[in-house]
Formats: sequence, structure tokens, C-alpha cells
Amino acid sequence: MVQMLSKLGFVVLFVATLFSTFGPGQQAPWTHPFRALVPGPAYAQGMGGDPAFEALVVQGEDIFFNETFDGNGRTCGTCHPANNNFTIDPAFIATLPDDDPLFVAEFIPALSADFENPTLMREFGLILENQDGFGNLATDFNMRGVPHTLALSTSVFSDDGPRTGWGGDATLDGGLRDFATGAVRQHFPLTLNRVDGVDFRLPTPEELDALEAFQLSLGRQEDLNLDPPLKLKGIVAMRGQEIFLDDELGKCNRCHLNAGANASFGGGNRNFNTGVEELPDQPADLTDEFVPEDDGFGTPGNDTFNTPSLVEAADTGPFFHNNAIETIEGAVAFYNGAAFNGSPSSIGGFGVGEIDLDATQVVAVAAFLRVINALENIRSAIALEERALDLNPSDEQLDLLELARADTVDAIDVLRGGGLHPHAVQKLEEAVEHLQKASQTTKRSRIKKSVKKAIDHQEDARGLMVDE
Repeated sequence: MVQMLSKLGFVVLFVATLFSTFGPGQQAPWTHPFRALVPGPAYAQGMGGDPAFEALVVQGEDIFFNETFDGNGRTCGTCHPANNNFTIDPAFIATLPDDDPLFVAEFIPALSADFENPTLMREFGLILENQDGFGNLATDFNMRGVPHTLALSTSVFSDDGPRTGWGGDATLDGGLRDFATGAVRQHFPLTLNRVDGVDFRLPTPEELDALEAFQLSLGRQEDLNLDPPLKLKGIVAMRGQEIFLDDELGKCNRCHLNAGANASFGGGNRNFNTGVEELPDQPADLTDEFVPEDDGFGTPGNDTFNTPSLVEAADTGPFFHNNAIETIEGAVAFYNGAAFNGSPSSIGGFGVGEIDLDATQVVAVAAFLRVINALENIRSAIALEERALDLNPSDEQLDLLELARADTVDAIDVLRGGGLHPHAVQKLEEAVEHLQKASQTTKRSRIKKSVKKAIDHQEDARGLMVDE
């Protein structure tokens, strides 16, 4: 299999200029449970154990999950929880208690109107965004899904500047630092006056540096290399990969090079008008709630939206900026429809032309996306487990093993959802059992034995899906 984890590459270059803010006295040790989300092998090769980078990421992790910025109780992790692939969806939202900070519009009177739409949040996982400013809160807003924050180091750069958020235009410069500032203004205030120092405090430059480094460290650090294609063992997924890479049939690789977020025709991450806003019968539009049309990038918008990575797609739905499609099969099928085939992305100056896949071809492409998602889940789980093996029994170790278990369960759900690789699913289920055993004992030798067995089963599952 193509190596899915390598050096931090340009992440190292991106954060290198930030290191000067951390002296020896400020270099924090690894003390946080989510530290293993920083890829261990990549970190070791790319940084050589640089304690300044280590400290920066740890600081950013703490801010991401714990800092409320003197606001309404929300943190970055409220909408980007680590145990749900750094995104939220209706099924996850349904597990939260009613006093969770996500629901502040339901229990803080000053936020009861024009801050969120609780109905659309709970039913469809949609968050209210004032992309065009806070001038008229009653009418100037969009309802958008929450994009995950995995593999950002592969997807936030383009020739036109940084790309973050569904419009690719987070507040001023589109970058992660400015995105964090905009997020505090949008999502953290105590009242809709949104006065800095009263309704919240804005992140300091040092906090923005740390948040940026932490987010860039999450997930895989480079794209797949599908040239030559992966040697998949599933016949349907193998056919899906062929269609995906075929510039005359599926055409997927043109805008999602190597199943990532970058276009094959240069420029890195790009924005496109694919006609999603033209879909009839969008779930939110079927309600009695007022949902304005989303005009996408810019103010006023140009109807374009940012291209997400597809490697992590299958277990981070619903899909598109407005959560219009629930399943990965439905998302692939969208590109056969009138909305896409009549859009500028199909018929415009750089359009890819009409796409016309039949039902079996749609299923095949979705199967390919499910398999590469499951492979990434397995890669991530093993990385977490290997980091856990280095620790003595502790709450931190338990957290790592729980995250590994969640990744493994994701792989099971993704494969089972497409009826794919039942023998690999069995191996992954056995891995989950061993991870549960490891979490139920405090004896180091038993933990080590169970975790190693889990890794063996995960590697066996991977071997059933792809030739190494």
C-alpha cells in the first residue's frame, strides 16, 4: 500500500517561524491525551523530537479543547470533537446532554434568536454562520455543516491564498489563524453585541500560533499517491478506483487529485460552483424554517465552495456545505444529476463536462472511497496504539486506546455500510475486543499483550483490503 504517513514536510516549514516564541522554560512535556493525534512516526522523522514544536502543539491542543475565550462556554472542540472525527452530525448531537455548550441558544436568553437554529442543528447538524457580516442577523446568514479538521496540512493552501471553511474564505485572509479569530466572534459570544472584552476575548497571537500548529498536525500529513493505483483486493472497489481516475468517465481525480482536496490542474485547493445550492428537496428546505440561499465565497458570494478531501469522507458525512446528502453513495450520485451537470463546474470555462455513471458505477466509486477511508482509520488507530504502548497504565493511555477503538469502529461501520470486506470486518471486530480488554486492566503486561493483538488484527484486516 502507498505509504499513508510520512514526514511533516511543509507543516514543519509552516510552523518553523513560530518556534522563537518558546524558550526552554516554556517547553511543555507531552501531558495531554490527544497528543497521539500528532502522527508519531511523522513527528519523529520530520522534527527529530524538537521540543519547541512539541510544546506548540500541546499548547494548541489545550486551547482547542479547553479554552472558552471568556465566552458562552463553547470551545473549538465543541463543534470539532476528537471522538467524532473532529466534526458533528445529527447522530453525535443526539448523544449530547441538553446543557452541552453546543446548545447555548436553548438556555442563554441573549442567544435565543438569530444565533443558532436549534431545530436545524439537531435535525441536520447545521450551524448558523454570518458569512457576510453581522449587519442583519435575521436574514443575512447561512446554515452550514461542520467540516472536519483532519489532514489540513494537505489542503489549506492554494495559489489564491489559504483555504479554510466551506467557502474557503474564513473572515479576512482565509488562513487557520484568522479562522480561529472569526470562530470566536461567530460562535463564542455571550450576547449578539459581540464586543471584544465584554462578550468574549479574542485569541492572542501566541494562542493563534499554537492553534494553527495543532490543527496542522492532525491526521495524515501527505496525500495518497494513486499513480500507480493502489493494489486493492476488492473487485468492486478496484473498479471504483478505475472510474475515479478515469478523466473521461468518473472525472473525480480532476478536482480531487489522489482523492485529496487539491485539483489536478494546479493551484492546490480550489473553489468550485458544483450546483449543490440548486438541488431540489434539500432536507433543510423541506422544513418550515427560513433558510437563505448560500452564496459561497466572498461578500457578496460568487456561488463557489471549497473542495474537501475524500480520504476522510465516508465517515464524516453528511455531505456538502449544507449537509444536503446523507450517504457517500448519494454524494457520488449527485454528480450524475441535473444540478451538477448544469453547473459551471460541468459546463463552464474550466468545466469537466457531463458525468453520467450508472448505478453500479456509483456504488463502485463509493466502495473505493469507503475502502481508502477504512485504511486511513486503521492507520490512525495503529498510530494511537503504538503511542499508548510507550506509556504506563494511566488515564492518558486509556484515552489513546479509546480513540484507537473509535477509529477501528469507524472502519467497521464504513466497510459494513457498503457491504465490503466482511473478513476484514471480522478482524477489526477482534481488534476492538482486544482494545476493550486492554482498557479493563491496569496490569502493564496484559495491556501490552492485548494492544499488540489488536494491532495484529488491524494489520491482518489491512492485508485483506490492499496489497502492501
